[in-house]
Amino acid sequence: MKIDVLLGLQWGDEGKGKIVDVLTSNYDIIARFQGGPNAGHTLEFDGIKHVLHTIPSGIFHQDVINIIGNGVVIDPVIFENEIKAINKLDIDMSELLISKKAHLILPTHKLLDAASEQTKGKNKIGSTLKGIAPTYMDKAGRNGLRIGDISSNNFKEKYDKLKQKHIQILNFYDFDYELTYLEEEWFTSLNTIKMFDHIESEHYLHKAIKKGKKILAEGAQGTLLDIDFGSYPFVTSSNTIAAGCCTGLGIAPNKIGEVFGIFKAYCTRVGSGPFPTELFDAVGEHIGKVGNEFGATTGRPRRCGWIDLPALKYAININGVTQLMMMKGDVLSGIDKIKVCTHYNFKGEPIDYLPFEASVGLSPIFKELEGWQEDLMKLEGLEDAPQSFHDYIRYLEKELETPISIISVGPDRKQTFFR
Repeated sequence: MKIDVLLGLQWGDEGKGKIVDVLTSNYDIIARFQGGPNAGHTLEFDGIKHVLHTIPSGIFHQDVINIIGNGVVIDPVIFENEIKAINKLDIDMSELLISKKAHLILPTHKLLDAASEQTKGKNKIGSTLKGIAPTYMDKAGRNGLRIGDISSNNFKEKYDKLKQKHIQILNFYDFDYELTYLEEEWFTSLNTIKMFDHIESEHYLHKAIKKGKKILAEGAQGTLLDIDFGSYPFVTSSNTIAAGCCTGLGIAPNKIGEVFGIFKAYCTRVGSGPFPTELFDAVGEHIGKVGNEFGATTGRPRRCGWIDLPALKYAININGVTQLMMMKGDVLSGIDKIKVCTHYNFKGEPIDYLPFEASVGLSPIFKELEGWQEDLMKLEGLEDAPQSFHDYIRYLEKELETPISIISVGPDRKQTFFR
């Protein structure tokens, strides 16, 4: 049995949480493999909206094991708040497992994040200020604290050593902060972390594969935010692509099966960085308003634009996507002409790929398609959708050379159609 991977193909916020929730009934295990509380996976069912930051999106299904993998970074305070919110729904979380190798976000990591962003002025990355980058920096620098360290006799000693290193850096920034309350809250929240089983997650998954268990690896953020292949430096600090599943869960490349790539029927981006198809007109405002395009983690308004085929092709190739899933087709209802970016004009020449110089001198070349007026959120089946919507799907499928197997036309589970 092989592991399937589900990930975003744009700049995040594609709707990964909803699709994981929809697909969970087909799997025995859901495993997050990278990122941390900078993720905001939104699920909506029974008229209730849920936002998950660290916990895998399969948590609302019974008899499904949810694993937080070694590639994830965990803020105990945010984790505790997630647990409290889920507890109100009377959900059994006894089979939520945490990798011993997952790294901990310390209070000083978040302070370092804020101090670093403050010094950048107008050149800010657009960080979520959750301490993600400083935590991954300590991981790479071999200084980090991991979940497995919590039970060690010298945990406090390790914590104090890392904290002192961070304080020295904060003093260099001349950054004002108050740490006492943050530390008290952090150490208290560790009690919630201790309630769950800490496992050798790679060993656990290897055994599950041998037993024929069906496993879905859940990514966070999006391909265009990948630390290596995203729009650097306006990226996250982990590998958001399919290869990140291998390092973030301890899975060999030959154990990967289907790769599900999720994208919106248009594009959005939170924070700074290049965005070739960004709209600055009434259409962009309309998409943002109808699509409720505000960050699930930060609450910041998302930048909106037309769909970008060169960027999508780039993401499909990097990830080896086998199936596509299109989200938020309903948001484009009421727009007479829908534009699709097919190429970029770069240095006076048309190109169909995303170049290294993505932030300089790149202008989109568009093709216009007929829009539709019907409210797709009211659809009871995909066969009832207007012809122009079907034409839009078929056009994208042809250009991307990858089948689109799922169409979403609303936030609820029921507004999801299989093709």
